[in-house]
Amino acid sequence: MRVIPTQIPEVLILDLEHFEDARGSFVRHWDAQLWEAAGIGPFVQDNLSRSAENVLRGLHFQRVRPQGKLLSVMAGAIFDVAVDIRPDSPTFGAWVGVHLNASDNRQLWVPPGFAHGFCVTEGPVVVHYRCTTAYVEADQGGLKWDDPALGISWPVSQPILSDRDRSLPGIDAIRSI
Repeated sequence: MRVIPTQIPEVLILDLEHFEDARGSFVRHWDAQLWEAAGIGPFVQDNLSRSAENVLRGLHFQRVRPQGKLLSVMAGAIFDVAVDIRPDSPTFGAWVGVHLNASDNRQLWVPPGFAHGFCVTEGPVVVHYRCTTAYVEADQGGLKWDDPALGISWPVSQPILSDRDRSLPGIDAIRSI
C-alpha cells in the first residue's frame, strides 16, 4: 500500500497493492496492522451505500463524536469530497476532492473532524466505508453541498439530493462547532 497525502495532509489517498493473472485479480482492502500503522482506524462500523448516477450524498459529519471514514468504491465511480471543519485548524473550510472508481484500487481516508460527501459520476455506484465511531442520529450534522463559501468544484450541476441534504446550512453556520 502506498499512502499519498493530499492538499490537506490528514486526508490520504491509499493506493492499494493489487495482483492480476488469468484467474482475475486480488486486492487487500483492509489489514488492521498496516492501516493502523499509517494512522488509519481503528473502526467500529461498516456501511455500504448504493446510489444512481448524479446522486450527491453529503456533506455529512458527526458533531460530538466525529467519524473517520475509509472509503472504497466497489462498483461505479464517484467524486469524493472532504471538508475541514475543525474550528482551530489552519485549513478550516478547505476541501479535497478525489475521483475514485471500482477499478483504480484506491481508498480515501477522511479523518475525524471533516465533513464528507460524494457525487456519483458513473452509476450505479456501490460505496463501502468503515467508520471510527458509530453513527448517532441525534449527533448528525451537515453542510450545504453548493455553499459558495466552500467553492467545491462538483462535476454535477443538478444533483439528485435527499430532502435533508437540500436543506443543510452553509459553513458559516458551523464556525462555532
